Amino acid sequence: MKNEAGGTDVKDSEDYRDHLATVDQAGNRIWLYPKKPKGRFYDARGVVSAIFLAIFLSLPFIKVDGEPLLLFNVLERKFVLFGLLFTPQDFHLFVLAMLTFIVFIILFTVVFGRLFCGWVCPQTVFLEMFFRKIEYWIEGDAGEQRKLDQGPWTRDKIQKKAIKHAVFFTISVVVANYFLAYIIGMDQVLHIIKEPMSMHTGGFGAMLIFSGAFYGVFSRLREQVCTTICPYGRLQGVLLVKDSIVVAYDHVRGEPRGKKKKGVNLGSEPVVSDEKRKDPVQAIQKAVTGQSAAFHKAAPTQGLGDCIDCGLCVRVCPTGIDIRNGTQLECTNCTACIDACDEIMDKVGSPRGLVRYDSMTGIESGKRKIFTTRVFAYTGVLVALLALDVFLIANRGIVETIILRSPGQLYQHKDATHETNLYTYVLINKTTKELPVQLHIVTEGGVIQIVGKEPSSIPKSSKIEGAFFVEMPDSHLHGRKTPITIEVISEGKVIDEITTNFMGPSSGER
Repeated sequence: MKNEAGGTDVKDSEDYRDHLATVDQAGNRIWLYPKKPKGRFYDARGVVSAIFLAIFLSLPFIKVDGEPLLLFNVLERKFVLFGLLFTPQDFHLFVLAMLTFIVFIILFTVVFGRLFCGWVCPQTVFLEMFFRKIEYWIEGDAGEQRKLDQGPWTRDKIQKKAIKHAVFFTISVVVANYFLAYIIGMDQVLHIIKEPMSMHTGGFGAMLIFSGAFYGVFSRLREQVCTTICPYGRLQGVLLVKDSIVVAYDHVRGEPRGKKKKGVNLGSEPVVSDEKRKDPVQAIQKAVTGQSAAFHKAAPTQGLGDCIDCGLCVRVCPTGIDIRNGTQLECTNCTACIDACDEIMDKVGSPRGLVRYDSMTGIESGKRKIFTTRVFAYTGVLVALLALDVFLIANRGIVETIILRSPGQLYQHKDATHETNLYTYVLINKTTKELPVQLHIVTEGGVIQIVGKEPSSIPKSSKIEGAFFVEMPDSHLHGRKTPITIEVISEGKVIDEITTNFMGPSSGER
């Protein structure tokens, strides 16, 4: 069917949403060869990646009072966040912190889309800014890589593949050791490295598993992590709204696509097709869902939009999508298509920004509206959760005290006027310093008698436990159960207070 411009209409569909760009109809993997990107955004991402790497490599060596600045030791249930030690007794704080983090993810995604994925996600940083660059350096750009893979196994191919994978595995070992340092601490990692393997069989096994996992991710899985495995990539599909700032193609300005003849000046104003004039709302809806992929495939240059249909935005995409189809699950907002399109726009004399950071609302109306009612609501909830986090952490005790009356034991008569109860105690030091302590009973008439050695101090990030008797005169008891209060004192200051029950005889038994 011929259109008014003399070209042939090509009916587009949304079948691209029914399958991944990296999987064929038979379910086989389609290996991607993205063209090496270049441009201002790519350079900016390089700077951000260098800062990320510097922070990532330096944090395990930074200590506060002898403890790592960050530690997530799930094996020993020990967590250190910016010098604050968290124990299993602080689990409620972790639950609240997780809720705060989830709300932050929702708010951030609603406003800025997958900005995190494209700029500071470790998967993207290591793959695109390090492993991919090494691959370009050893095997060449996309065309050379494809030719090398499809060619016979020559001496040159074997040499390049061996060097590339040797470098990949070496970097994977380094990255794995650093990630392990965030779990068990850099000191422990260095001990495992320096000492014989026989002394740290489990540690070396963990290093090999981590190294193999990272090597597999960066050499084989690659974009499959972002499109299939990462839960955030799947979640963003239900979080994005029309006002979210994402990497987007300006279909209003770019459509209909087609090659331009030299010497024809279309100006900066987009040419509006008859379909858009008749029903602009329907045209916009088609653009949002991908139907605007091709309004016309016109041969003449008159009546065309700014997109020349060069396909460079597709060739540089690390997940293999066509950004012109609209926002898609696979898009990580890496900005490679922005740099590629800007380069083409410069060459054809059109303004930059045909592909840019914008919202669908901004493209349709020409105005960006970031601060919507939903954003304000999420922000309010986030601020409230953050305030609660800060309050609880600021008022968190430096010691956790557990005092329990020994089970299965009744009160004991010390003499005609005094009774005793046996208690066990656990004192947990939540600080990174040794903590001097002593137990003191506040309840009038009560006396504490320590069983064995009296506690004097708790080692840093550790605990002590023991037992003691509490002696109470009958005149201060109130039936079977009498509340008593015990303080934990350190350097003259009360750092914790526990209330428990003292069991005594009833009034008729005295």
